Amino acid sequence: MDLNSASTVVLQVLTQATSQDTAVLKPAEEQLKQWETQPGFYSVLLNIFTNHTLDINVRWLAVLYFKNGIDRYWRRVAPHALSEEEKSTLRAGLITNFNEPINQIATQIAVLIAKVARLDCPRQWPELIPTLIESVKVQDDLRQHRALLTFYHVTKTLASKRLAADRKLFYDLASGIYSFACSLWNHHTDTFLQQVSSGNEAAVLSSLERTLLSLKVLRKLTVNGFVEPHKNMEVMGFLHGIFERLKQFLECSRSIGTDNICRDRLEKTIILFTKVLLDFLDQHPFSFTPLIQRSLEFSVSYVFTEVGEGVTFERFIVQCMNLIKMIVKNYAYKPSKNFEDSSPETLEAHKIKMAFFTYPTLTEICRRLVSHYFLLTEEELTMWEEDPEGFTVEETGGDSWKYSLRPCTEVLFIDIFHEYNQTLTPVLLEMMQTLQGPTNVEDMNALLIKDAVYNAVGLAAYELFDSVDFDQWFKNQLLPELQVIHNRYKPLRRRVIWLIGQWISVKFKSDLRPMLYEAICNLLQDQDLVVRIETATTLKLTVDDFEFRTDQFLPYLETMFTLLFQLLQQVTECDTKMHVLHVLSCVIERVNMQIRPYVGCLVQYLPLLWKQSEEHNMLRCAILTTLIHLVQGLGADSKNLYPFLLPVIQLSTDVSQPPHVYLLEDGLELWLVTLENSPCITPELLRIFQNMSPLLELSSESLRTCFKIINGYIFLSSTEFLQTYAVGLCQSFCELLNEITTEGQVQVLKVVENALKVNPVLSPQMFQPILPCVFRGIIEGERYPVVMSTYLGVMGRVLLQNTSFFSSLLNEMAHKFNQEMDQLLGNMIEMWVDRMDNITQPERRKLSALALLSLLPSDNSVIQDKFCGIINISVEGLHDVMTEDPETGTYKDCMLMSHLEEPKVTEDEEPPTEQDKRKKMCGSSLSCSWP
Repeated sequence: MDLNSASTVVLQVLTQATSQDTAVLKPAEEQLKQWETQPGFYSVLLNIFTNHTLDINVRWLAVLYFKNGIDRYWRRVAPHALSEEEKSTLRAGLITNFNEPINQIATQIAVLIAKVARLDCPRQWPELIPTLIESVKVQDDLRQHRALLTFYHVTKTLASKRLAADRKLFYDLASGIYSFACSLWNHHTDTFLQQVSSGNEAAVLSSLERTLLSLKVLRKLTVNGFVEPHKNMEVMGFLHGIFERLKQFLECSRSIGTDNICRDRLEKTIILFTKVLLDFLDQHPFSFTPLIQRSLEFSVSYVFTEVGEGVTFERFIVQCMNLIKMIVKNYAYKPSKNFEDSSPETLEAHKIKMAFFTYPTLTEICRRLVSHYFLLTEEELTMWEEDPEGFTVEETGGDSWKYSLRPCTEVLFIDIFHEYNQTLTPVLLEMMQTLQGPTNVEDMNALLIKDAVYNAVGLAAYELFDSVDFDQWFKNQLLPELQVIHNRYKPLRRRVIWLIGQWISVKFKSDLRPMLYEAICNLLQDQDLVVRIETATTLKLTVDDFEFRTDQFLPYLETMFTLLFQLLQQVTECDTKMHVLHVLSCVIERVNMQIRPYVGCLVQYLPLLWKQSEEHNMLRCAILTTLIHLVQGLGADSKNLYPFLLPVIQLSTDVSQPPHVYLLEDGLELWLVTLENSPCITPELLRIFQNMSPLLELSSESLRTCFKIINGYIFLSSTEFLQTYAVGLCQSFCELLNEITTEGQVQVLKVVENALKVNPVLSPQMFQPILPCVFRGIIEGERYPVVMSTYLGVMGRVLLQNTSFFSSLLNEMAHKFNQEMDQLLGNMIEMWVDRMDNITQPERRKLSALALLSLLPSDNSVIQDKFCGIINISVEGLHDVMTEDPETGTYKDCMLMSHLEEPKVTEDEEPPTEQDKRKKMCGSSLSCSWP
């Protein structure tokens, strides 16, 4: 591609590619795609995006095409790879001028230079780093900034490489430039600190940008550039210096406004300091040991004393707490139970921790966490009033939850309390003792303090197991507080019911549950929505608990279910509706059939909710989960839901519909339980199976459920199902058998085996294309025992239940193998007898024995020759299934089941589904006796 003639043409096409008119845009994109592999194309792009007189959008697009080309064509082994000559020219051109005036384009250029550096630096591009170092020294502000930006992206990219050779190269690079990087950072930092008081906002921002970028470079070099960083004096000097620099930057925040770009950049720089420490601690815990004392002193002073007042901000506090937490929890700093087995480095770190976390320090941290950071803020209380559902979502883990202060303080409290529980338990118990009895509703501060202490007791529930008589506390203190209905008491009502939820699986007498259920019924009628939502959460924890007893719960079931349904109707946020639905699902699952009298209202409401949630796939997933438990609870009565239920299954399992990405897993589960509980087949239920063929083609992790669904149809209505779908299903199975794993093959064959079991007349004809494969597998001695066992199970069914079809199959296989029928039959019997030990299931062993015994009445000499082998395995099979009857002292076949026998179902077991009954009726066990 000639650069002079091509530049104009490429520029014109790039201009068209920025058009909003698709008629212009699409042909331009196609043309650019064709040029991607043309020699010289990327040189033209370089000339275009470095020409500052051209349109910004055109230059932006040229950068993006260049960057994408690096990923596709820069490697030597890539198809249509760029020539070494062109790459050399491009590398030189990329670092000629660091003078891009547009920030966004400058960032993209820096990124694409880093992409090239990842592949070529330092071997093919040794001049890159020296050029960058020289460029960051220039006096021109723009050039210096762009070079520093590129320096950062190159360092970041090289630091991310993980192969041993690449890491060695980065170690060499870091050793060579670390001193320069430190001096560069100190220079820009000092410049910024001098300019802060000047009042020149532009100059302050400029120097702060350079400080931030140079610190980003140092972070990558410090964390990733050294095997044993504690042995490098410059590295440790930089890290120790961070604390003084942090103090300086925090003080600067007093003189910089709270709402401008400088403030934003300043906070980012402060956070970056803490990230350097956190990353270094994570990657080099033992090298961090000399920094433990200083890190803890600094973090605790700024977060838990008056030192931080007026200079700290929320994200900085979060980072400091994370630093404390990582030091407290770090396994490298925890000695073994036998101290002598611990390394000297671990013991040294542990000694520093123990010396710092004295009783006064731990007490102050604990009290400050509870009395200051656990308090509900004015903003939170306002949100509670104005947006109760939003408040609930935030409290229970909304999108911003993990980045906010409250969860961070709670996690730190849990970790410190767990690590130092012997010291902190008396402190928390003392705080509890001071709050006995009711609290004055006019004293809002006292209410919030009690809320905070109760929060701490809930978080530390497992640690306080032996120290708190929760049952007495529940009866004497907590239950009366739940009965205070004053509006100002609602934070405590909400906190108390949450607290009970935290303790329910830790220490709560079963006898007290009716009292709790009574309280829950009352709170589900509370005037405050937040209290009701929290109560629903505790109800879920209660019914989910191991010690839950249905008989205790049933007297309250109707009231609770009605109130939960009313709550579901009242809430409007998608997340809240999902939460309430999960509670309802949990209740339905635990009480099973007992829910039938009360679900009418929910059954009527779910179609409306499904329609309203068309744009909310996660809410639809929650509806599907509810329907799964609802169908299981209703059993055969779930047939009344089919007008709503079947279209839902149809949509959820249709891979041509976009929502299937979210709904498929739950949709398949719902399809399965619907089949298992269906009393009979319906045309609509049969029609849904049209979705199955594409699902089998996916060969995803849902394949196991698909096989269960196919089995469900076979047991439900084998004749109609096989007549309608067997041809297509058999074709899908034949394709699957060549692609899937051994386990998958077994699942396919089990479907065939079940079909033969249920419908021995129709099934052999329907699955005829698969049976030669089974026959061949037996003759050739399939090497996987589990597959061979299934082959023998399938063939045993055919031989035992459809002799005429077996004869025709034997004749067909004799032609294929070019053998006499008798010879082939003899080979099959010989292999069958020889591989009998592959069969581990007693049912299949009995089946094989009966199948082979059915041949003995024949006067065929081949069969007579195998008489001893057949009798031998039959006797072995007989021993496997015979058990002594304790009543009569005689032996009987344990697989014989009288049709009058009904399996005994204990209270804890789920009642049999309709499919369980069908399996029994069709003889899921071999019900024929020995000849």
